Amino acid sequence: METTPQPSRPPGPEGPARTRVLILFGGRSGEHPISCATAGGVLRAIDRSRYDVVPVGITRRGRWVPAEDDPQRWSLDQGELPEVPELPVQVVLPRDADDRELRVVAADGEIRSLGRVDVVLPLLHGPYGEDGTLQGALDLIDLPYVGAGVLASAVGMDKHMMKLLFAAQGLPIGRFAVLRPGAWEASPIVWTETLAGLGLPVFVKPARGGSSLGITKVSSLDQLPEAIAAAHAHDPKVIIEAAIQGREIECAVLGGHGGARARASQPGEIIVLDEKHQFYDFEAKYLDESSVKLDCPADLSPGVIAEVRELALRAFEAIGCEGLARVDCFVTETGKVILNEINTMPGFTRYSMYPRMWEQSGLDYPALIDELIQLALERRTGLR
Repeated sequence: METTPQPSRPPGPEGPARTRVLILFGGRSGEHPISCATAGGVLRAIDRSRYDVVPVGITRRGRWVPAEDDPQRWSLDQGELPEVPELPVQVVLPRDADDRELRVVAADGEIRSLGRVDVVLPLLHGPYGEDGTLQGALDLIDLPYVGAGVLASAVGMDKHMMKLLFAAQGLPIGRFAVLRPGAWEASPIVWTETLAGLGLPVFVKPARGGSSLGITKVSSLDQLPEAIAAAHAHDPKVIIEAAIQGREIECAVLGGHGGARARASQPGEIIVLDEKHQFYDFEAKYLDESSVKLDCPADLSPGVIAEVRELALRAFEAIGCEGLARVDCFVTETGKVILNEINTMPGFTRYSMYPRMWEQSGLDYPALIDELIQLALERRTGLR
């Protein structure tokens, strides 16, 4: 079913109606604070002359609550990681396509309105937000939203399924193995031999995680049990990837208008400067800016840049992505490009590569947010 977004208020002497945007963040995953920081960045940059903003946070327990419209409140510079507080109220989604009104229900049953919304900007990272669960809920009530749909979100979240689809499309990927729930505990010796066949070092990761949470670089086989346990703390399914010697390159993808092909930014490169970080881990990404250098555009030959951008677009198309994505890859010494993964809701913090790459490609932060919202409003809801 296709629905037409309704304006939040009628046009008046002050100008045309502004689109009303539900900014949704937080969530139940381990990436909760990064989602809050992403929301802080968007709240700071969104064009208030064009958009009315309704911030709603999702607590770690899954409760939807009204949130402060204060970018600094959700930044990473507060001395502790930001978090959506538990409140004795709950935000309730609209009931169907004819009802775009958000409501707040208090503990005593009193109901108040937050007004109608036209589009959702779901800034959640990780399971229960970036994995298709939220997208399905919004599809059920025909509420437009920014970003990938149910299938692409689910595939993009699951590194196992993602790599299978990439391989099916003939895209270059590294060697990997998957530990399904209970497999390691049932046969640790057999799996140690299997994983040894990938060569060392390997990276042990939650299959459906992000922000480098639960990832361990394993340089000797006796480190495997601890690394697998760390990944299991985030996901019962674990993926083990053979290390690839190469430069870490990222490319931002933005959907096209009117059926046109998506667009790829200039690639950027991540250079970890401090040896205390064995790779681009959580602390290096978000808490220790001085330990990382982000070069954009990356210092690559024109031919390699063209290949990175084309592979990023093909990865975006392979999983049926929409709206936006960040594609991560490696470039080896010989200039070969190998895909690592696609992120269907990349971070928007001030440290994040996605907005930086688009800024270096001629699209600043407010204009990027505007593009994403307009793409969501153009797109029909439901099957497409």
